[in-house]
Amino acid sequence: MSTMFNTQENLSSVFRFTDYDCIGFDLDNTLSRYKVGAMIEMEYELMAKFLVEKKGYSQEHLLKNPFDHNFILRGLIVDDENGNILRIGPDGYVLQASHGTTMLKDKEIEEYYPNRHWEPSDVFVRNPLKTWNGPYSERMRTLLDYFDIAASLLFARAIDLVDQEKTEKQSKYYVWLDVQEALQDMFNRQNFPTGEGGYFAEIKSSPDKYYHECSKQLLKWLKNLKEQNKLLFVLTGSNVDFASHTAFNTLGPDWRDYFDIVVCFAKKPGFFTMERDFLRVEGHHEGEPVSLSQLELGGLYSQGNWTDLHKFLTKHVAKDNPKFLYVGDNLIQDIFTPHIHSQCDTVAVCEELEAEGVQGYERWHPDQEFLTSTVWGSYFKCNNVNTNWYDLMKKHSRLCVPSIEYVAALPIDHEFQGNDV
Repeated sequence: MSTMFNTQENLSSVFRFTDYDCIGFDLDNTLSRYKVGAMIEMEYELMAKFLVEKKGYSQEHLLKNPFDHNFILRGLIVDDENGNILRIGPDGYVLQASHGTTMLKDKEIEEYYPNRHWEPSDVFVRNPLKTWNGPYSERMRTLLDYFDIAASLLFARAIDLVDQEKTEKQSKYYVWLDVQEALQDMFNRQNFPTGEGGYFAEIKSSPDKYYHECSKQLLKWLKNLKEQNKLLFVLTGSNVDFASHTAFNTLGPDWRDYFDIVVCFAKKPGFFTMERDFLRVEGHHEGEPVSLSQLELGGLYSQGNWTDLHKFLTKHVAKDNPKFLYVGDNLIQDIFTPHIHSQCDTVAVCEELEAEGVQGYERWHPDQEFLTSTVWGSYFKCNNVNTNWYDLMKKHSRLCVPSIEYVAALPIDHEFQGNDV
Protein backbone atom coordinates (compact mmCIF):
# COMPACT_ATOMS: atom_id res chain seq x y z
CA MET A 1 0.00 0.00 0.00
CA SER A 2 1.26 3.47 -0.81
CA THR A 3 1.04 6.15 1.86
CA MET A 4 0.10 9.10 -0.26
CA PHE A 5 -1.78 7.95 -3.28
CA ASN A 6 -3.61 9.34 -6.24
CA THR A 7 -7.00 7.68 -6.13
CA GLN A 8 -9.02 8.54 -9.20
CA GLU A 9 -7.72 6.63 -12.20
CA ASN A 10 -8.95 9.21 -14.69
CA LEU A 11 -6.78 11.91 -13.08
CA SER A 12 -3.09 12.65 -13.49
CA SER A 13 -0.86 10.87 -10.98
CA VAL A 14 0.76 14.23 -10.20
CA PHE A 15 -0.91 16.20 -7.43
CA ARG A 16 -0.06 19.79 -6.41
CA PHE A 17 -1.90 21.99 -3.95
CA THR A 18 -1.06 25.00 -6.11
CA ASP A 19 -3.13 23.55 -8.97
CA TYR A 20 -6.25 24.55 -7.00
CA ASP A 21 -7.80 28.00 -6.75
CA CYS A 22 -9.93 27.47 -3.64
CA ILE A 23 -8.71 25.21 -0.84
CA GLY A 24 -10.87 24.34 2.14
CA PHE A 25 -9.99 22.66 5.41
CA ASP A 26 -11.85 20.85 8.11
CA LEU A 27 -10.72 22.10 11.52
CA ASP A 28 -10.82 19.28 14.09
CA ASN A 29 -8.18 16.58 13.51
CA THR A 30 -7.14 18.30 10.27
CA LEU A 31 -5.78 21.81 10.78
CA SER A 32 -6.10 21.41 14.54
CA ARG A 33 -4.61 18.23 15.95
CA TYR A 34 -5.67 16.70 19.24
CA LYS A 35 -3.67 14.70 21.74
CA VAL A 36 -5.74 11.69 20.91
CA GLY A 37 -4.86 9.47 23.85
CA ALA A 38 -5.84 12.02 26.47
CA MET A 39 -9.01 12.94 24.60
CA ILE A 40 -10.44 9.47 24.06
CA GLU A 41 -9.72 8.46 27.65
CA MET A 42 -11.57 11.56 28.84
CA GLU A 43 -14.48 10.86 26.46
CA TYR A 44 -14.77 7.27 27.63
CA GLU A 45 -14.87 8.28 31.28
CA LEU A 46 -17.55 10.92 30.70
CA MET A 47 -19.76 8.54 28.70
CA ALA A 48 -19.29 5.70 31.16
CA LYS A 49 -20.28 7.96 34.05
CA PHE A 50 -23.38 8.99 32.10
CA LEU A 51 -24.44 5.36 31.67
CA VAL A 52 -23.75 4.56 35.32
CA GLU A 53 -25.37 7.63 36.84
CA LYS A 54 -28.27 8.18 34.45
CA LYS A 55 -28.95 4.78 32.91
CA GLY A 56 -28.19 2.42 35.80
CA TYR A 57 -25.30 0.46 34.29
CA SER A 58 -22.81 -1.25 36.58
CA GLN A 59 -19.90 0.92 37.65
CA GLU A 60 -17.75 -2.18 38.04
CA HIS A 61 -18.13 -3.08 34.37
CA LEU A 62 -17.81 0.37 32.85
CA LEU A 63 -15.57 2.35 35.19
CA LYS A 64 -13.50 0.00 37.33
CA ASN A 65 -12.07 -1.99 34.45
CA PRO A 66 -8.84 -0.50 33.09
CA PHE A 67 -9.28 1.58 29.97
CA ASP A 68 -8.34 -0.69 27.04
CA HIS A 69 -7.09 1.36 24.11
CA ASN A 70 -6.26 -1.84 22.22
CA PHE A 71 -9.95 -2.47 21.56
CA ILE A 72 -10.43 0.94 19.97
CA LEU A 73 -9.87 1.57 16.26
CA ARG A 74 -11.30 4.13 13.88
CA GLY A 75 -13.90 2.83 11.45
CA LEU A 76 -15.54 0.14 13.55
CA ILE A 77 -19.22 -0.46 12.81
CA VAL A 78 -21.79 -1.02 15.56
CA ASP A 79 -24.56 -3.59 15.00
CA ASP A 80 -26.87 -2.54 17.78
CA GLU A 81 -29.50 -5.26 17.46
CA ASN A 82 -27.01 -8.12 17.77
CA GLY A 83 -24.64 -6.43 20.21
CA ASN A 84 -21.78 -6.80 17.76
CA ILE A 85 -18.97 -4.68 16.34
CA LEU A 86 -17.79 -5.26 12.77
CA ARG A 87 -15.09 -4.53 10.28
CA ILE A 88 -15.94 -4.95 6.62
CA GLY A 89 -14.30 -5.16 3.21
CA PRO A 90 -15.02 -2.96 0.18
CA ASP A 91 -17.92 -5.24 -0.86
CA GLY A 92 -19.45 -5.39 2.62
CA TYR A 93 -17.94 -8.77 3.49
CA VAL A 94 -17.61 -9.07 7.27
CA LEU A 95 -13.88 -9.38 7.86
CA GLN A 96 -13.98 -9.41 11.66
CA ALA A 97 -16.58 -9.17 14.38
CA SER A 98 -16.90 -9.15 18.14
CA HIS A 99 -19.83 -9.78 20.41
CA GLY A 100 -19.30 -7.32 23.21
CA THR A 101 -15.57 -7.46 23.82
CA THR A 102 -15.23 -11.10 22.71
CA MET A 103 -13.87 -11.60 19.20
CA LEU A 104 -15.99 -14.03 17.16
CA LYS A 105 -14.61 -17.01 15.30
CA ASP A 106 -15.41 -17.52 11.62
CA LYS A 107 -18.24 -19.97 12.34
CA GLU A 108 -19.80 -17.59 14.85
CA ILE A 109 -19.61 -14.69 12.40
CA GLU A 110 -21.44 -16.77 9.79
CA GLU A 111 -24.17 -17.63 12.29
CA TYR A 112 -24.88 -13.92 12.72
CA TYR A 113 -24.19 -12.94 9.10
CA PRO A 114 -24.89 -15.67 6.52
CA ASN A 115 -22.27 -15.65 3.75
CA ARG A 116 -20.46 -13.03 5.86
CA HIS A 117 -22.80 -10.26 4.69
CA TRP A 118 -25.22 -7.99 6.57
CA GLU A 119 -27.85 -5.94 4.77
CA PRO A 120 -27.08 -2.54 6.42
CA SER A 121 -23.34 -2.81 5.75
CA ASP A 122 -23.99 -3.94 2.18
CA VAL A 123 -26.12 -0.83 1.70
CA PHE A 124 -23.39 1.24 3.34
CA VAL A 125 -20.63 0.22 0.93
CA ARG A 126 -22.85 1.04 -2.05
CA ASN A 127 -23.78 4.48 -0.67
CA PRO A 128 -22.70 5.48 2.86
CA LEU A 129 -25.24 8.32 2.97
CA LYS A 130 -28.14 5.85 2.87
CA THR A 131 -27.15 4.70 6.35
CA TRP A 132 -26.42 8.18 7.72
CA ASN A 133 -30.10 8.91 8.40
CA GLY A 134 -33.30 6.91 8.08
CA PRO A 135 -34.08 3.30 9.04
CA TYR A 136 -30.59 1.91 8.43
CA SER A 137 -29.07 4.48 10.78
CA GLU A 138 -31.16 2.89 13.53
CA ARG A 139 -29.48 -0.47 12.92
CA MET A 140 -25.85 0.51 12.43
CA ARG A 141 -23.44 3.26 13.41
CA THR A 142 -19.99 3.93 11.97
CA LEU A 143 -17.40 5.28 14.40
CA LEU A 144 -15.34 7.47 12.13
CA ASP A 145 -13.29 9.95 14.11
CA TYR A 146 -11.62 10.64 17.42
CA PHE A 147 -14.77 12.22 18.83
CA ASP A 148 -16.73 8.96 18.84
CA ILE A 149 -14.34 5.99 18.64
CA ALA A 150 -14.26 5.55 22.43
CA ALA A 151 -17.92 4.56 22.12
CA SER A 152 -16.87 1.18 20.70
CA LEU A 153 -15.31 0.07 24.00
CA LEU A 154 -18.20 1.48 26.02
CA PHE A 155 -20.78 -0.27 23.83
CA ALA A 156 -18.89 -3.57 23.95
CA ARG A 157 -18.53 -3.53 27.74
CA ALA A 158 -22.20 -2.63 28.12
CA ILE A 159 -23.13 -5.64 25.98
CA ASP A 160 -20.96 -7.85 28.20
CA LEU A 161 -22.83 -6.48 31.22
CA VAL A 162 -26.26 -7.20 29.71
CA ASP A 163 -25.24 -10.76 28.85
CA GLN A 164 -23.90 -11.34 32.35
CA GLU A 165 -26.99 -9.97 34.05
CA LYS A 166 -29.35 -11.92 31.79
CA THR A 167 -27.04 -14.99 31.93
CA GLU A 168 -27.29 -15.42 28.15
CA LYS A 169 -27.09 -13.61 24.84
CA GLN A 170 -30.20 -11.64 23.91
CA SER A 171 -32.21 -11.88 20.71
CA LYS A 172 -32.11 -8.09 20.48
CA TYR A 173 -30.15 -5.40 22.31
CA TYR A 174 -31.02 -1.80 23.06
CA VAL A 175 -27.65 -0.58 24.32
CA TRP A 176 -26.69 1.76 21.50
CA LEU A 177 -29.54 4.16 22.22
CA ASP A 178 -28.03 4.75 25.66
CA VAL A 179 -24.52 5.17 24.24
CA GLN A 180 -25.87 7.57 21.64
CA GLU A 181 -27.54 9.59 24.38
CA ALA A 182 -24.21 9.74 26.23
CA LEU A 183 -22.51 11.05 23.08
CA GLN A 184 -25.21 13.66 22.61
CA ASP A 185 -25.00 14.74 26.24
CA MET A 186 -21.24 15.19 25.89
CA PHE A 187 -21.20 17.09 22.60
CA ASN A 188 -24.45 19.10 22.70
CA ARG A 189 -23.37 22.50 21.43
CA GLN A 190 -25.42 24.22 24.12
CA ASN A 191 -22.99 22.80 26.66
CA PHE A 192 -19.96 24.88 25.65
CA PRO A 193 -20.93 27.98 27.67
CA THR A 194 -22.61 26.06 30.51
CA GLY A 195 -20.05 23.30 31.07
CA GLU A 196 -22.75 20.63 31.24
CA GLY A 197 -21.82 17.23 29.86
CA GLY A 198 -18.22 17.67 30.99
CA TYR A 199 -16.43 17.55 27.65
CA PHE A 200 -16.21 21.24 26.80
CA ALA A 201 -15.53 22.19 30.42
CA GLU A 202 -12.55 19.84 30.51
CA ILE A 203 -11.20 21.03 27.14
CA LYS A 204 -11.48 24.66 28.22
CA SER A 205 -9.83 24.06 31.58
CA SER A 206 -6.81 22.18 30.18
CA PRO A 207 -6.23 23.06 26.52
CA ASP A 208 -2.54 22.10 26.67
CA LYS A 209 -3.56 18.58 27.68
CA TYR A 210 -5.75 18.05 24.63
CA TYR A 211 -4.39 20.19 21.76
CA HIS A 212 -1.18 20.17 19.74
CA GLU A 213 -0.07 23.69 18.86
CA CYS A 214 0.38 24.18 15.11
CA SER A 215 3.93 24.68 13.92
CA LYS A 216 5.16 27.98 12.52
CA GLN A 217 5.90 25.98 9.39
CA LEU A 218 2.21 25.18 8.92
CA LEU A 219 1.17 28.78 9.44
CA LYS A 220 3.76 29.88 6.91
CA TRP A 221 2.49 27.27 4.43
CA LEU A 222 -1.05 28.69 4.73
CA LYS A 223 0.28 32.21 4.31
CA ASN A 224 2.27 31.18 1.23
CA LEU A 225 -0.85 29.70 -0.37
CA LYS A 226 -2.73 32.97 0.15
CA GLU A 227 0.19 34.89 -1.35
CA GLN A 228 -0.30 32.74 -4.47
CA ASN A 229 -3.85 34.18 -4.71
CA LYS A 230 -5.48 31.03 -3.44
CA LEU A 231 -8.74 31.49 -1.54
CA LEU A 232 -8.64 29.50 1.70
CA PHE A 233 -11.68 28.55 3.75
CA VAL A 234 -12.52 26.60 6.90
CA LEU A 235 -15.57 24.35 6.91
CA THR A 236 -16.12 22.72 10.29
CA GLY A 237 -18.89 20.88 12.05
CA SER A 238 -17.98 22.48 15.38
CA ASN A 239 -20.16 25.26 16.72
CA VAL A 240 -18.62 28.71 16.52
CA ASP A 241 -17.63 28.93 20.20
CA PHE A 242 -15.89 25.55 20.27
CA ALA A 243 -14.33 26.11 16.83
CA SER A 244 -12.97 29.49 17.92
CA HIS A 245 -11.56 27.99 21.12
CA THR A 246 -9.90 25.15 19.19
CA ALA A 247 -8.46 27.41 16.50
CA PHE A 248 -7.19 29.93 19.06
CA ASN A 249 -5.34 27.21 20.97
CA THR A 250 -3.86 25.53 17.89
CA LEU A 251 -3.49 28.10 15.11
CA GLY A 252 -3.11 31.10 17.41
CA PRO A 253 -5.03 34.30 18.25
CA ASP A 254 -4.85 35.59 14.65
CA TRP A 255 -6.18 32.35 13.16
CA ARG A 256 -8.94 33.98 11.11
CA ASP A 257 -6.37 36.03 9.16
CA TYR A 258 -5.31 32.89 7.30
CA PHE A 259 -8.74 32.27 5.78
CA ASP A 260 -11.06 34.13 3.43
CA ILE A 261 -14.22 32.72 4.96
CA VAL A 262 -15.03 30.47 7.94
CA VAL A 263 -18.16 28.33 8.18
CA CYS A 264 -19.01 26.68 11.52
CA PHE A 265 -21.66 24.13 12.53
CA ALA A 266 -21.77 23.11 8.88
CA LYS A 267 -23.72 19.91 9.60
CA LYS A 268 -21.70 17.79 7.21
CA PRO A 269 -22.39 15.73 5.18
CA GLY A 270 -25.68 17.61 4.67
CA PHE A 271 -23.74 20.79 3.90
CA PHE A 272 -22.80 19.26 0.54
CA THR A 273 -26.24 17.88 -0.33
CA MET A 274 -28.82 20.29 1.13
CA GLU A 275 -29.72 23.97 0.78
CA ARG A 276 -29.60 25.33 4.34
CA ASP A 277 -29.25 29.08 4.82
CA PHE A 278 -26.05 30.66 6.01
CA LEU A 279 -26.62 32.34 9.37
CA ARG A 280 -24.88 35.45 10.59
CA VAL A 281 -22.79 34.96 13.73
CA GLU A 282 -23.27 37.51 16.50
CA GLY A 283 -20.76 36.91 19.25
CA HIS A 284 -21.00 33.15 19.66
CA HIS A 285 -24.67 32.97 18.70
CA GLU A 286 -26.46 32.37 15.41
CA GLY A 287 -28.25 35.39 14.01
CA GLU A 288 -30.40 36.04 10.95
CA PRO A 289 -30.06 34.26 7.60
CA VAL A 290 -27.56 35.68 5.14
CA SER A 291 -28.19 35.57 1.39
CA LEU A 292 -25.50 34.71 -1.14
CA SER A 293 -25.14 38.37 -2.09
CA GLN A 294 -24.53 39.28 1.57
CA LEU A 295 -21.64 36.89 2.17
CA GLU A 296 -18.35 38.72 2.64
CA LEU A 297 -14.67 37.87 2.43
CA GLY A 298 -13.31 37.57 5.94
CA GLY A 299 -16.75 36.60 7.23
CA LEU A 300 -17.64 34.07 9.91
CA TYR A 301 -20.92 32.19 9.41
CA SER A 302 -22.88 29.21 10.69
CA GLN A 303 -24.59 26.33 8.81
CA GLY A 304 -25.00 27.15 5.08
CA ASN A 305 -24.60 25.01 1.96
CA TRP A 306 -21.98 24.08 -0.62
CA THR A 307 -23.84 25.49 -3.63
CA ASP A 308 -23.76 29.05 -2.30
CA LEU A 309 -20.23 28.74 -0.91
CA HIS A 310 -19.03 27.53 -4.31
CA LYS A 311 -20.73 30.45 -6.06
CA PHE A 312 -19.32 32.95 -3.55
CA LEU A 313 -15.74 31.74 -3.87
CA THR A 314 -15.99 31.43 -7.65
CA LYS A 315 -17.07 35.08 -7.85
CA HIS A 316 -14.08 36.24 -5.84
CA VAL A 317 -11.56 34.10 -7.68
CA ALA A 318 -12.62 35.92 -10.85
CA LYS A 319 -11.61 32.93 -12.94
CA ASP A 320 -13.63 30.68 -15.17
CA ASN A 321 -14.12 27.19 -13.76
CA PRO A 322 -11.86 27.48 -10.71
CA LYS A 323 -10.62 24.25 -9.16
CA PHE A 324 -11.74 23.38 -5.64
CA LEU A 325 -10.06 21.17 -3.04
CA TYR A 326 -11.26 20.15 0.41
CA VAL A 327 -9.06 18.56 3.09
CA GLY A 328 -10.46 16.58 6.02
CA ASP A 329 -10.26 13.47 8.17
CA ASN A 330 -13.81 12.11 8.25
CA LEU A 331 -14.12 9.74 5.30
CA ILE A 332 -17.88 10.20 4.92
CA GLN A 333 -18.32 13.87 5.79
CA ASP A 334 -15.09 15.23 4.29
CA ILE A 335 -14.08 12.80 1.54
CA PHE A 336 -16.89 10.69 0.06
CA THR A 337 -19.67 13.30 0.14
CA PRO A 338 -17.83 16.31 -1.32
CA HIS A 339 -16.28 14.13 -4.01
CA ILE A 340 -19.63 12.68 -5.05
CA HIS A 341 -21.90 15.69 -4.53
CA SER A 342 -19.75 18.73 -5.32
CA GLN A 343 -17.30 20.03 -7.86
CA CYS A 344 -14.50 19.36 -5.43
CA ASP A 345 -11.43 17.14 -5.13
CA THR A 346 -10.41 15.93 -1.69
CA VAL A 347 -7.36 15.11 0.41
CA ALA A 348 -7.76 12.63 3.27
CA VAL A 349 -5.87 13.16 6.52
CA CYS A 350 -5.21 9.79 8.15
CA GLU A 351 -2.92 9.73 11.18
CA GLU A 352 -2.90 5.92 11.14
CA LEU A 353 -0.50 6.08 8.19
CA GLU A 354 2.21 7.27 10.54
CA ALA A 355 1.09 5.34 13.61
CA GLU A 356 1.14 2.01 11.75
CA GLY A 357 4.39 2.77 9.99
CA VAL A 358 2.89 2.28 6.54
CA GLN A 359 5.43 2.43 3.71
CA GLY A 360 7.15 5.80 3.62
CA TYR A 361 6.75 6.61 7.32
CA GLU A 362 8.52 5.52 10.46
CA ARG A 363 6.31 3.71 12.94
CA TRP A 364 6.09 6.66 15.31
CA HIS A 365 3.35 8.97 16.40
CA PRO A 366 2.92 10.83 19.71
CA ASP A 367 -0.32 8.87 20.23
CA GLN A 368 0.77 5.72 18.43
CA GLU A 369 -0.61 3.31 21.01
CA PHE A 370 -4.04 4.93 20.79
CA LEU A 371 -4.13 4.85 16.96
CA THR A 372 -3.25 1.16 16.62
CA SER A 373 -5.06 -1.93 17.86
CA THR A 374 -3.71 -5.32 18.85
CA VAL A 375 -7.30 -6.61 18.85
CA TRP A 376 -8.42 -5.54 15.37
CA GLY A 377 -5.12 -5.11 13.57
CA SER A 378 -4.41 -2.62 10.80
CA TYR A 379 -6.85 0.14 9.93
CA PHE A 380 -6.10 -0.51 6.26
CA LYS A 381 -6.03 -4.30 5.93
CA CYS A 382 -7.33 -7.47 7.54
CA ASN A 383 -5.66 -10.78 6.66
CA ASN A 384 -4.21 -9.10 3.55
CA VAL A 385 -7.68 -7.95 2.45
CA ASN A 386 -8.26 -4.20 2.08
CA THR A 387 -10.81 -2.70 4.43
CA ASN A 388 -13.72 -0.63 3.16
CA TRP A 389 -11.99 2.50 4.48
CA TYR A 390 -8.87 1.88 2.43
CA ASP A 391 -11.07 1.39 -0.62
CA LEU A 392 -13.04 4.57 0.07
CA MET A 393 -9.86 6.63 0.38
CA LYS A 394 -8.52 5.18 -2.86
CA LYS A 395 -11.68 5.99 -4.77
CA HIS A 396 -12.65 9.36 -3.38
CA SER A 397 -9.50 11.30 -2.41
CA ARG A 398 -6.70 12.58 -4.61
CA LEU A 399 -4.16 12.18 -1.85
CA CYS A 400 -3.88 10.65 1.60
CA VAL A 401 -1.46 12.12 4.15
CA PRO A 402 -0.84 11.57 7.88
CA SER A 403 -1.18 15.26 8.73
CA ILE A 404 -1.17 18.75 7.26
CA GLU A 405 2.06 19.27 9.18
CA TYR A 406 3.69 16.70 6.93
CA VAL A 407 2.54 18.55 3.82
CA ALA A 408 3.61 21.92 5.24
CA ALA A 409 7.19 20.67 5.51
CA LEU A 410 7.30 20.59 1.70
CA PRO A 411 7.13 23.47 -0.81
CA ILE A 412 3.59 24.59 -1.62
CA ASP A 413 4.08 23.51 -5.26
CA HIS A 414 5.53 20.11 -4.33
CA GLU A 415 4.57 17.39 -6.81
CA PHE A 416 3.17 14.34 -5.07
CA GLN A 417 3.61 11.25 -7.20
CA GLY A 418 0.69 9.00 -6.54
CA ASN A 419 2.47 5.68 -6.85
CA ASP A 420 5.95 6.67 -5.66
CA VAL A 421 5.32 7.41 -1.99
